[in-house]
Amino acid sequence: MPTYHYRCKNCGYDFTEYQSFDDDPITICPSCHEEQIRKVFSAVPIEFKGHGFYRTDSGSGKGSK
Repeated sequence: MPTYHYRCKNCGYDFTEYQSFDDDPITICPSCHEEQIRKVFSAVPIEFKGHGFYRTDSGSGKGSK
């Protein structure tokens, strides 16, 4: 189940919520009860594993000088 990060623009309350893809987004702040909640988007971490990500990993020596 996806995790969504929310922040209230009114009071600054910051929280994370597990929600299904079918659930409606949260719009009411659980702290101040104002309709000022917005999703917070951030960069997704990328982890490279294995070979072939560097020019020196090709093994054939082609294209490297």
